[in-house]
Amino acid sequence: MLDFSTKSVQRCKGRAMGSMYDQDLVRWSEEQARALRAAANAGWNAPIDWENVAEEIESLGKSDRRALASHVAIVMEHLLKLQASPSSMPARGWEDSVLRARGEIEQLLADSPSLRGEIAGMITKGLPRVRALVRVGLKDYGEQPLIDIDQVTYTEEQVLGDSMPGRA
Repeated sequence: MLDFSTKSVQRCKGRAMGSMYDQDLVRWSEEQARALRAAANAGWNAPIDWENVAEEIESLGKSDRRALASHVAIVMEHLLKLQASPSSMPARGWEDSVLRARGEIEQLLADSPSLRGEIAGMITKGLPRVRALVRVGLKDYGEQPLIDIDQVTYTEEQVLGDSMPGRA
């Protein structure tokens, strides 16, 4: 049972939760949402819209999770375009995009290290859509892929690392 007395709240204030906020925003938002729901269920009668406040705090973590998945997908899409496209014209732009997205991923993981454990799942879940996007993009430009797009997979190391297809 959670203790929501004034003494308990004062003991926790600024210590464990503050450091969790600074160390892992996603984990903090999940913990805070659970605590708010527990307070509501315990009958704490402060004039707070408990469920909606909990959902809003929880949405902070969901937003970071969606941003991370988006950046992972961008890295995979442009790595795949670098491998599959016979055209060298857009290659530099794809490389720049991969570098920017990797930088964003690095920042998100620095703010919320608990998200690192979700990257492999994001790769697996996002790869079919990425393959479809690349296939359509190449077709729109009348290009035949240099590789079998459906056989390409990526590891966490390939997505997060610093290598690029075609580079030593």
